[in-house]
Amino acid sequence: MITVENLTFSFTDKDLYTDISFSLEDGQHCAFIGSNGTGKTTLIDMLMNTDEYIYKGKIIKEENLRIGYVSQVSKSNKDQQITVFDFLSEEFVKNQEENARLCEEMATAEDLEAIYEEYQMVLDEFAAMDGDHYESNIRKQLKIAGLEKLENLEIAKLSGGEFKLVQIIKQMILQPSLLIMDEPDVFLDFHNLNGLRDLINAHSGTLLVVTHNRYLLNHCFDKILHLENADIQEFDGNYMDYNLALLLKKIELQELAAKDLEEIERTRKMVERLRKEATMIDSAQKGRSLKAKATQLARLEARRIKEPFVNIRQPKIKLPDLLSQSCENGTLQVDEETVQMENVVNIEEVELTQPDRKVLLSVNNYSLSFDELLLEEVSFELHEGEKIAIVGPNGTGKTTLLREIFANNNPAINLSQEAQIGFLSQIHGETLNENNTVYKEMEELGFDTNAQIETYLADYCFEEDQLNRKVDILSGGEKNLLQLAKISCGAANLLLLDEPTSHLDTYSQMALEKALAEYKGAVLMVSHDFYSIANCVDYVLFVEEKTVRKMRIRSFRKMIYENHFSKDYLEFEQQKKQLETRIEGLLKASDYESAKKVSEELEAVIAKMRKAD
Repeated sequence: MITVENLTFSFTDKDLYTDISFSLEDGQHCAFIGSNGTGKTTLIDMLMNTDEYIYKGKIIKEENLRIGYVSQVSKSNKDQQITVFDFLSEEFVKNQEENARLCEEMATAEDLEAIYEEYQMVLDEFAAMDGDHYESNIRKQLKIAGLEKLENLEIAKLSGGEFKLVQIIKQMILQPSLLIMDEPDVFLDFHNLNGLRDLINAHSGTLLVVTHNRYLLNHCFDKILHLENADIQEFDGNYMDYNLALLLKKIELQELAAKDLEEIERTRKMVERLRKEATMIDSAQKGRSLKAKATQLARLEARRIKEPFVNIRQPKIKLPDLLSQSCENGTLQVDEETVQMENVVNIEEVELTQPDRKVLLSVNNYSLSFDELLLEEVSFELHEGEKIAIVGPNGTGKTTLLREIFANNNPAINLSQEAQIGFLSQIHGETLNENNTVYKEMEELGFDTNAQIETYLADYCFEEDQLNRKVDILSGGEKNLLQLAKISCGAANLLLLDEPTSHLDTYSQMALEKALAEYKGAVLMVSHDFYSIANCVDYVLFVEEKTVRKMRIRSFRKMIYENHFSKDYLEFEQQKKQLETRIEGLLKASDYESAKKVSEELEAVIAKMRKAD
């Protein structure tokens, strides 16, 4: 369908792709992954608008290829006063109206040839969209997505997640040869995420989907395209199999690298000895031996293992170190049990509502309404060190509540005087000046030199050539990393995080989860990402019937798994995570034989997960 051969493309300050090749075949459901800022969105735009780019190599498309596209940003036509069904029918109705117009023209035209040619094109387009069955196709897709009851609802009354699914359906029912979707999952609640999963799995056409959502990656795709370090890798199989293949390759490469290092060290010592002997004894034979060994050393060092898809850059997110600050100024008291929490494997087993912890935030009888009442008499408290996720359907007021807590001007919200807030917004312009360069954004925090900024942001995967760019041209994931970098500069003991994993690549998501687990302050997080919720928080405030219900994370996990997974899937997933952690420890200890044995156990668990899914 599409073949890319030896493609090389650069911006003025960055090489995006170097001699990359891949193909997309009919019927494949392909996930397109890679670190933030590697050029995934640019590459899909090149596939759609090839003539607008100057590049080396070839992009070969099947003749008459029809490409559909779903942007990561919802279109603004949600305000149209039409029903969902009429919105989805628009292209078909336009085609029928055009067909009727051409028939009228043919009845009176003298030159029929040109009109008939246009008429035939309209008929062919209608047939390509399966226009004869469009009404039943619309209803079928709405049912797959779990939106069948919304058929006659005005689209202006849809939640943001529902409207995103309707936009996806609108592209799917046009039956393009290839449908490209750029992060279609962003901000979808878990119910709508399952609707997207079902739409993807039921789609018979070819899909290319940019996504970092681990739930979709594990359950939707049969091919992986991985873009990293200006190179691309193809893998025929699902995401879990791909990660396993990467892990096995990592074991192999680290073992080879260790042997290479041993050989390099032996050869280096020999070169040093020969060099010393050559300075003491004038011998042609010694000189030749020295030259040969020096050449061998150069070859060994040149061939040292380099693998762009195994040792992938991962940010080192370090949230404010409150323990260090408490040592310096005595403002924060953290008990010994809290410090020991780092050693707890299953954090959901621990109850963190100790009575001696200070209340940082209290919400009492908070209500919210726009055109209709969204939240009513919501009350809860957040203590020092507690981590809470607000979870619920799209459009229920979660983000507005978080922003009102940050603004602290609502009488129902009481922030302690000791609360120092760090805020991450899904509306990037609230926390970032998008007209600033990255350098300027960090200078305003008090950095003295560019060198300091470069060193600090290197931990957040910002390269030097990115720092002179304006914030507004960064990718969504890069903007979230920049927000986290700014938060980490401060002394916040309460983090308000609005969809913090949105747009972040999977490696950055896991780095953030690790940072949140190590953070000793309090967290209030709005999120739809099941993995981040399950791995990062102590309990959940579940939005239902216009209020919130407190749930232990253990109960929340159970509810999600009972509704969406088989009963054994959670157990297998926990086993998988434990085995991956063991392998990581064995690799750090250079125990490659044991790592290989544990990887065999991991492969067996993944096989069970596939059967249980």
